[in-house]
Amino acid sequence: MKQRTLGTAGPAVSAVGFGAMVLSPGIYGTVDDTDSIRTLHAVIERGVTLIDTARLYGDGHNEALIGRALAGHRDQVVLATKGGITGNPPAIAVDGTPAGLRRDLEASLTALDVDHIDLYYLHAPDPDVAVEDSIGAMASFVAEGKVRHLGVSNMNLDQIRRAHATHPVAASQDQYSLLYRQPETEGRLALVAELGISMVAYSPLANGILAGAKPGTEPGDMRSWMPRFAGDEGQRLAALADQFETIAARQHLHPATLALAWLLAQNPNIIPIAGTRRIANLHTNIAAVDVDLSFEVVAELDAAFGPGVSMAPMF
Repeated sequence: MKQRTLGTAGPAVSAVGFGAMVLSPGIYGTVDDTDSIRTLHAVIERGVTLIDTARLYGDGHNEALIGRALAGHRDQVVLATKGGITGNPPAIAVDGTPAGLRRDLEASLTALDVDHIDLYYLHAPDPDVAVEDSIGAMASFVAEGKVRHLGVSNMNLDQIRRAHATHPVAASQDQYSLLYRQPETEGRLALVAELGISMVAYSPLANGILAGAKPGTEPGDMRSWMPRFAGDEGQRLAALADQFETIAARQHLHPATLALAWLLAQNPNIIPIAGTRRIANLHTNIAAVDVDLSFEVVAELDAAFGPGVSMAPMF
């Protein structure tokens, strides 16, 4: 497995990480914990070392699941989780106060059954709390040895600068895919490169659309209520997905492999975290690390899926 480094002083991790959110109920339909643990063990066996979760995912379910799967494997992974948001989407509670973050950290350590977290993110800025106060509290977690490195997520440019000035930030987690190019257009990709921060790209397959998935309406599939998949916007995305699959077929690549290879080709500072519940899809995703896209293919993708065709925000 090829490696990339988190920030300037962080650990080396697999070039494609694993986003574990999909292994909890309320995301993409029903889940089976036994199957999920089997998938997580395959993730580790295939050399994927960055595993990403959050208190928010399944309202604690995701962290407890990963805690079970990592028994006997803790030293093989770089474990990332997030605090500052709890609940069940779309009904969530944001709490970036020092007391709230302390509560979330201790709950995460207990659920994950670990004595430290390698990368701890502020899941989103609290509009009622100064970024400096939230990150300052998280810096104390580092001083205590309970956290190794800090990350931020869903922040604007000013907030990222202020966070990094308070305590070095190793990673900024942002939604980024061929169908969601805002990190480029809004300047975050350039900023994190300037500051020596890695960009961890979540939803790199655009909620599965770039992997050939068709959003369903079954209970527990959050795509059934997302505005980006409704009405005319949903039809537009379906047409873009068909166009992308045609390009992938010409390259003899699975769409998911091509989508992740495009992200990896954008910048060596980018680490996509792709989640799946199926081991076969895991193999398809990590195959991207061995794909060297030609200039012509990258140019074709950029022409067809430039920032102007980006999908609507997730929520």
